[in-house]
Amino acid sequence: MARPARPLWLVRPSRASGLSANQAVALVLFLLLVAAGALMGVRGGSVPAPRAAIEQSDISVHDGIVGALRGGEAYYPATARMLRSGGYPLKPFLSFPLPTLPVVLAVLPGLVSALLLLLLAVGTAFAWQKRLREALARPLPVFGGMLLLAGGMVGLLAPDVVLFPETWAGMLVALSLAIRQQDRWVEAVAVATAAMLIRETAAFYAIAMGLLAFAEGRRREALGWAAGVGLLAIVLVFHAQAVAQVVGPLDPTASDAAGKHGFGFFVRAAITTTVLHLLPAAIAALLVALALFGWAMWDDPVALRVTVTLAVYAAATAILPGADGFYWAFLVAPLLLVGLAFAPDGLRDLARVLLDRRRVRVQRITR
Repeated sequence: MARPARPLWLVRPSRASGLSANQAVALVLFLLLVAAGALMGVRGGSVPAPRAAIEQSDISVHDGIVGALRGGEAYYPATARMLRSGGYPLKPFLSFPLPTLPVVLAVLPGLVSALLLLLLAVGTAFAWQKRLREALARPLPVFGGMLLLAGGMVGLLAPDVVLFPETWAGMLVALSLAIRQQDRWVEAVAVATAAMLIRETAAFYAIAMGLLAFAEGRRREALGWAAGVGLLAIVLVFHAQAVAQVVGPLDPTASDAAGKHGFGFFVRAAITTTVLHLLPAAIAALLVALALFGWAMWDDPVALRVTVTLAVYAAATAILPGADGFYWAFLVAPLLLVGLAFAPDGLRDLARVLLDRRRVRVQRITR
């Protein structure tokens, strides 16, 4: 095993520095497999920008629901009417967004809603700036990491996305990860619970966090994450009952054939929701793979949690029905590109392990 070298950007050596030669080879093969999958995902050509990818009908539905609430109409009848007029399925009950965000947006003027989203983005960036200062050794890499964070948030601040629950949930997931500490997790659970009550798919993040806490022997923290998921489950029971009151037997059902798009679909969604859409598709796809590698290389508990979260949403977006739009990628877009700041140390340390040619010499002494 090669001796750890002085880190390039990180404060501590990357995870790759502790690998054996066989483990390093396996990691390289896996990285090449991920890169190949990413390239296959964009082999069809360019990837659209967020504003171009958002369906006008999706905007009309969300905007129509908020407008109906402002006009005094009840949420569930208004949502059913808007879904029918847009030709969307009304079954299963999760076809209806949770009422949390539309109800709040209906109370606030549009400008105030946009400012609140911007303030949430600024607060999340500030929290991650503190994290990056702990991880990266010098101001320049920290500045680069913040630029990458901004590049991941740019899609969530595009016009009209304030209407989408994934936008708010993604910011809250990023904030939850930033404020979670080994000895302070209550605030992270509370923020994640807010994300779940806006978009139920944020539960994938909370479940992953709970399982990691349980695996590390943090029973109280695991129970805290379970409590947040349990609260969402109760809300979903009432949500399902309310949806059943406005859905008829002739209303369309979402197709079971939806989903199962593969890893390339996640890559395209990640490119669309970040600044990577400005680059050639092949380069952007390789950067997505490299960002995932970078997060895996930072040797820190928060990096482990981000890596697992990215892997969970990549798998969910690739295989689950209902993940046919790129919107699920909004849940991880803010943090994805930050992994590029950790990739140089990982690549250098991986190369050192692979190129290490030291041999152990055994000398027999006969007396």
